[in-house]
Amino acid sequence: MITVVWEYSSSMAIIRCKDITFSHIQAILFDKNGTLEDSETYLRSLGQKAARIIDAQIPGIGEPLLMAYGINGDKLDTAGLIAVASRKETEVAAAAYIAETGKTWFESLQIARQALAEADRYLRSNSTTLFPGVLDILRTLSSAGMKLGILSAATTRDVQQFVMNHELREYLQLEMGVDEGPSKPDAILFLQACQALGVQPGATLMVGDSVGDMQMAKEGKAAGAIGITWNNNSDHVQGADVIINQLHEIQVMETSLFS
Repeated sequence: MITVVWEYSSSMAIIRCKDITFSHIQAILFDKNGTLEDSETYLRSLGQKAARIIDAQIPGIGEPLLMAYGINGDKLDTAGLIAVASRKETEVAAAAYIAETGKTWFESLQIARQALAEADRYLRSNSTTLFPGVLDILRTLSSAGMKLGILSAATTRDVQQFVMNHELREYLQLEMGVDEGPSKPDAILFLQACQALGVQPGATLMVGDSVGDMQMAKEGKAAGAIGITWNNNSDHVQGADVIINQLHEIQVMETSLFS
């Protein structure tokens, strides 16, 4: 689902990240989890809670589920299933483990879906935090006339809740999540986001923290793929045109209005 918020007059900009320059940029799309939002604790807790709920119904399945989610003790694999996959993909993966115990597929899917939904309701009051510099970079880019949006593998509801909780709506023209259909790294998502913003892919940058974000941008013929690694693990953003460690490394060098 795509939610377009509002638009204003368009600008082109020269964007510089470290020693890489991107010209004629009209829009920038940001991933949410791990890019704008420090969601590692929440995602780890979500997986742990869901695994406990399922294990209560099917004893012994909890540990294999945690491994599938990408959770090892108190550590979350930021390139693992629950960190980068859509909710639907996470449900299907969990259901596959449940089905191995002899449950029917539809029953397995229902158990996985209900467990994640219950865990999410339990944890939703524990709001996540913005990474340092998020508000500053959104203000700067918005002031320069850039069209800005979020393109996340989270649900549209989660994206909208995140934007509302952190009062980001005035800077964004697009709040896009994955509810049904394709998920990252399918380039159709990037193309849909560009279409919703009214910009060409070749005038749009993608900023994300996963290989899926980079692949999606590349296959969608983006102007550039910017990988951000708050934890300095560049393996998670292979394929990026440039890798940054802080959002303030995205710099607007020059802007011009166009009709």
